[in-house]
Amino acid sequence: MIRIIATAILVLLLGAGSAVAQSSCAAKAVSKDGKPLAGAARTSSIKKCCEDSAIGSNGKPLAGAARASYVKKCQSDASFPAPPPRRG
Repeated sequence: MIRIIATAILVLLLGAGSAVAQSSCAAKAVSKDGKPLAGAARTSSIKKCCEDSAIGSNGKPLAGAARASYVKKCQSDASFPAPPPRRG
């Protein structure tokens, strides 16, 4: 029973760590003077951050389809939400 609980806690902690790492790419998209980046500069910054953080659980960089999938998910998680539809 203790083994199951310990495994569940470990899985939750690992999942939370990857979520924090992905959201930090959006938080890191700021200029040198501390203002948030916008447009192509923000997109480029997030892409570079996601590519740099694509590291597997064994500490080695991801490659191939795993890397592409991770970068795509990281970028979509860090992107702006869709604007609300216009009325009128």
